[in-house]
Amino acid sequence: MQRVCFLLKVRQDRLAEYRERHAAVWPEMLDALSASGWHNYSLFLSEDGLLVGYLETEDFAAAVAAMEATEVNARWQAEMAGLFEALDGQRPDEAMKPLTEVFHLS
Repeated sequence: MQRVCFLLKVRQDRLAEYRERHAAVWPEMLDALSASGWHNYSLFLSEDGLLVGYLETEDFAAAVAAMEATEVNARWQAEMAGLFEALDGQRPDEAMKPLTEVFHLS
């Protein structure tokens, strides 16, 4: 099982909206994530907008590709894109670059 961590930056003026949207994630989005191999998925948000994501999956590239193939993900990413800084034309899910794990205590 791969442990994956990534960082994104939520616009500070959109933090409340970001929290609201994640308090009510669409059921079909939750189903798609689970079916695509995203497990133990968490998002952590600081007051300055730093977003830390963590998930576990058998194959991160395959899990991302499976989500990219869903219609619900396309709708979700389009709605969420305006809430982030520095996407440089990418969707939020395209901007997720996994960090290198340097330590783990199990």
